[in-house]
Amino acid sequence: MSGKTISEKILSAKAGIDGHAGDLAVCEVDFALGTDASMPMAIDYYQQMGGERLLYPERLIVSLDHYAPAASARTANLHALTREFAAANSIRLFEAGNGIGHQHVIENGLTGPGDLAVGADSHSVTYGAFNAFATGIGSSDLAAVMISGRIWLKIPESIRVEFEGSLPAGVYPKDIVLALLKLLGSDGASYRTLEFVGGGASRLALEERLVLSNMSTEMGAKAAIFLADEKTERFLRERGRNSFEAIAPDPDAIYASTLQLDLSELVPLIARPHLPDNVAPVSEVAGTRVDMVFLGTCTAGQVRDFHEAHAVLKAAGGITPGVQLVITPSSRSVMERLFTDGTMADLLAMGALLTTPGCGACCGTAGAIPPDGANVISTANRNFKGRMGNSTASIFLASPATCGAAAATGRITDPREFLA
Repeated sequence: MSGKTISEKILSAKAGIDGHAGDLAVCEVDFALGTDASMPMAIDYYQQMGGERLLYPERLIVSLDHYAPAASARTANLHALTREFAAANSIRLFEAGNGIGHQHVIENGLTGPGDLAVGADSHSVTYGAFNAFATGIGSSDLAAVMISGRIWLKIPESIRVEFEGSLPAGVYPKDIVLALLKLLGSDGASYRTLEFVGGGASRLALEERLVLSNMSTEMGAKAAIFLADEKTERFLRERGRNSFEAIAPDPDAIYASTLQLDLSELVPLIARPHLPDNVAPVSEVAGTRVDMVFLGTCTAGQVRDFHEAHAVLKAAGGITPGVQLVITPSSRSVMERLFTDGTMADLLAMGALLTTPGCGACCGTAGAIPPDGANVISTANRNFKGRMGNSTASIFLASPATCGAAAATGRITDPREFLA
């Protein structure tokens, strides 16, 4: 029998079997996430299934992040229902205004190497940056996890993604993941795990790895896992997680395919409306009018993302009149750090609009909604028609630096024009 991939190792261990790709595994779950968009339905399923008590309430968190603040009586009532259930079942709850659930997982070190983490939100794949098998599930699956502490999964095949070289100036992790989307397409990794390896992968900072794991779901990936290294260990130890075992693939592990990418050859990229894999070099659409620029979301709401956009804006002389720059930090902590280091004050002085930390503007459930016919350039992970709450808007996806350059010029612009 051949060696194992990371997915095969983690899911075998969680199921107590000697599993390989294609096998069904009933796995013990280490951590689960619910949100205000998924938890109310999970509560309904939980009650229909006869749930009376959570088996491991300490392994579940709930975040009120999609409707923050609640903009209708309906969403306010969903919050009230979720709060009541969390309090009655001793579940840790992050209130509306405190940010995105995925960011809470990151900031609190709630997942780590070897874990099986699930979340009733498709971008739960983000935690693969910490060498965990992390995946999105539905509300009914979450209800079953609440009752049993387990979930069944088919162990996925894996695609080995080898990164070599280093990113050139003006090119960022968002450009890497857009390059992968161009290569694989929106279904090129369907129900497979992406395993990121190579010198180029190890040189990425933890925050940069999150971008790639997060957007792997736009390729259909079940999970997207980096190797654990000293950066993983330092990041988690700083958050009080001191005990874990790194999971690496066996040398003779079998992969569905192998993909190689030299990061030094990349240029700034952009996803055109209305699919994340509609990717082109920024140079091909440079000059396109921009009405709104959005900085934030679970894939680009870290402090370093705002720093990258701010650096370009500062070098270019600020926001051009007529462009609305919307800023949504991924958490209250990120927002406070941006105020502390002066970045936020500078962006607000330029005319930026600050909204409540959360998911709302990305998916159109709260926050800033673009007007009819607007061209939006965003650091988010999706640009589907209607994604930000207006089906007549056209959404482009790009790195924070490219978004900063667009805010400065009022048109899609290569950020390298403003970087020394």
